[in-house]
Amino acid sequence: MKRKFALLLVLVAALAGAATAWMTIKRPSAPLELEQATMLDVARPLSQLELVDQAGRAFQRDSLRGRWTLMFFGFTNCPDVCPTTLTALAEIRRKLKDLPAGDLPAVVFVSVDPERDTTEALGRYVAHFDPQFLGVTGLPGAIEALTHDLGVAVSMGPVSQEGNYTVDHSAAIFLIDPSAAFTAVFGGPHLADVIARDYRSIVAAKH
Repeated sequence: MKRKFALLLVLVAALAGAATAWMTIKRPSAPLELEQATMLDVARPLSQLELVDQAGRAFQRDSLRGRWTLMFFGFTNCPDVCPTTLTALAEIRRKLKDLPAGDLPAVVFVSVDPERDTTEALGRYVAHFDPQFLGVTGLPGAIEALTHDLGVAVSMGPVSQEGNYTVDHSAAIFLIDPSAAFTAVFGGPHLADVIARDYRSIVAAKH
């Protein structure tokens, strides 16, 4: 009788241990406490890309694989939002320079004005903020496919008699993960300290 009772206790303990382990595995992880970033519940893989970078090289979805990327949309004739945001992105990278090379984000600036933004113009423009920044452009339809993927609103303003115009566009910064999936977005204002802290939290949670 004592032996059967002891075996029963062992069995109960084993079942309790298994139940605890199962609950631990199934228990949802606590949401990240982020200051500014908005995380997607499920990262959204990007569609295939058919763009070119500032050096004329093909820029496709695979170009985003293997590292984190901060992506911003704008145009080289932008009077305020673009230079301000690119300056913030350069500062963010400086604040993250202690990270391992694989965790330091790339910065990709996507032109929403392919009519005027040649690869040469993009190269000169992004290098002014950080030589490591990448400028990307392409045919209007290819750019629209990417803006559609990320929900970026773009609207061209009226053309003046001199042929000048502006382009209204989202000022958000998009975070693309190493699998080339849209995983988070940073709305304004773009405070380098805050974005850098949120970025560290997101990357740490993915390791």
